[in-house]
Amino acid sequence: MSSSPSTDDSGALLGPADIRELAAALGVRPTKQRGQNFVIDANTVRRIVRTAEVRPDDVVVEVGPGLGSLTLALLEAADRVVAVEIDDVLAAALPATIAARMPARADRFSLVHSDAMHVQELPGPPTALVANLPYNVAVPVLLHMLDRFPSIERTLVMVQAEVADRLAATPGNKVYGVPSVKANWYAQVKRAGAIGRNVFWPAPNVDSGLVSLVRRDKPIETSATKAEVFAVVDAAFAQRRKTLRAALAGWAGSAAAAEAALVAAGVSPQARGESLTVHEFVAIAEQKGATT
Repeated sequence: MSSSPSTDDSGALLGPADIRELAAALGVRPTKQRGQNFVIDANTVRRIVRTAEVRPDDVVVEVGPGLGSLTLALLEAADRVVAVEIDDVLAAALPATIAARMPARADRFSLVHSDAMHVQELPGPPTALVANLPYNVAVPVLLHMLDRFPSIERTLVMVQAEVADRLAATPGNKVYGVPSVKANWYAQVKRAGAIGRNVFWPAPNVDSGLVSLVRRDKPIETSATKAEVFAVVDAAFAQRRKTLRAALAGWAGSAAAAEAALVAAGVSPQARGESLTVHEFVAIAEQKGATT
């Protein structure tokens, strides 16, 4: 396995030939099961780091580092990088890649060999999350990390364009739904750019997008718990075509109880979930105890 940096102006960063050489040496073939598409373009990972506004004092957590393309670019900019990798082969190889290509920064890299959905502790604490998230688990992983690690102030994730649209959607948008509301519970969310297919190996059959999430300065004030608010969100969108009076009947115990909670929250019982802000879902959740 070659450990010499690329000969282009990207220095220690990985280019297409480096990625394929590393993969061949490890016997790695990207798998659809884990949604693996490796970034092979140094300019793209530098762009992601810039867009994420990674600072010299940041502790960045990266989920799914793969062969290390983005990891190396993050190490150039951050104080420390913590990578969470589930794949046994990739997790075993990544520290050696970092040591070979960026030896002066290797002591600022930590690897957590785990499923990101089950991670409960990280070195740090992390201040930023920057990741090329596997398409098939992007939303649950993102929400888990935001929930488990409140120290994460800024997030930039690369996800399938359709998922990016859903995460960043606002009330009234046809793709506004559960991911939109739950992400908004934690952060201000916006689209932060598009990524073409040709910067990946293998090239996916879908486009990708960047999503920026900046955690709210203070949590949403409510007497309801997050679980109670999310239960309302899930119920409202489980039957999108129904009015909230009907969609929340199961949640409230009856259609009449749902109507009473909605009216008390200042929300029309004839409205639908896609028209409500996260604050309106919070208001509804607060009413359940008062109306039962």
